[in-house]
Amino acid sequence: MSIVLARIDDRLIHGQVMTSWLNYTGANRIIIIDDETANDTFLKMIVTSVAPANIKTEVFGTNDGVDAIKQLTEADKVIILAKSPEVYVALTNQGISLEKINIGGMGAKEGRTKFYKNISASSAEKESLKKLVDAGAAVTIQIIAEDKAIDVAKLLT
Repeated sequence: MSIVLARIDDRLIHGQVMTSWLNYTGANRIIIIDDETANDTFLKMIVTSVAPANIKTEVFGTNDGVDAIKQLTEADKVIILAKSPEVYVALTNQGISLEKINIGGMGAKEGRTKFYKNISASSAEKESLKKLVDAGAAVTIQIIAEDKAIDVAKLLT
């Protein structure tokens, strides 16, 4: 299996993912892991219809997402999208190894404070990011592939 990008973005799938990251990674599949979207037929239809026709795009809840990732083949070049770092902590706890995790969008909302420029995070989200770093993942903020990656570990100290 080849996870070419694991991205935290509360918008999930949108223009930056479709243009910059698909081209940069050469991905042929997108797996969205989000319990809310997985349980809403309308939202699921919207997010899967945004991707190009040649990119297999699926939406799973967290538990089913673990199973889907474990069934990936060598031919799969996958972008995993989730709205929060907690999803990646759950994946890691289920035995999914993630070398790199990219933060692309965590917007301001109730309970979050500014973390870095336009990236905001709650205390729980910062704790999850720390868990991911402690588990060995290189967590970076990088909106588009052409941007310089910012090391989140340095921001958590």
